[in-house]
Amino acid sequence: MINICEADPTSDALRPVVQAHFAHSEIAGPAESNHTMNAEALAGPGMRFWAMYDDGQPVGCGALKTLPDGTAEVKSVHVLSQARGRGLARAMMEYLADLARAEGLSALVLETGAAHLPEYDAARKLYEALGYSYCGPIFGYETDPNSAFMRLGLEPRP
Repeated sequence: MINICEADPTSDALRPVVQAHFAHSEIAGPAESNHTMNAEALAGPGMRFWAMYDDGQPVGCGALKTLPDGTAEVKSVHVLSQARGRGLARAMMEYLADLARAEGLSALVLETGAAHLPEYDAARKLYEALGYSYCGPIFGYETDPNSAFMRLGLEPRP
C-alpha cells in the first residue's frame, strides 16, 4: 500500500532516498546547472518535504518550496530505481498539485534538465503529461542552456 506523508528529509530512514536523488542529479548534468538540494536544505525555511512509503518502506520523495509570488517550486521528486515503473512519480506529482491547489497557490513551477540531457527525458514527459507547460526562468533562476523551466496553473477543480 502506497502512503505519502510529510516527513523530515534528514531522518535516518529517508536519507537513502534523498541521497539517491542527489547522486542522480550529480551525474545527470554539469555541476554549475545542478540545483538539487541536500537533506539539510530540504529541511530549511520555506521548504516542505513528503516521503512516499510502500508497505512502510520509503520508496520516494517530493518537496515544495514556497515562492514570494504565490506559487511553489516542485523540488526533489524522486522514486528509488527498484520502485520505478509503477506510476509512483505521477502519484507524488498529483499529490503535490492537489495539496497546492487546496492551499490556494496559483501555480506550481519547476526546473529540470533540458532536452539535450537524456537523464531527464522521463521526467519531462511526465510533467508534460500532467499539463505542465514550458516557460521562462522561474523565480530565483536565470536562463541556463542545461535547464528547462515548466509551470502548471492551479485553477480550482469544479
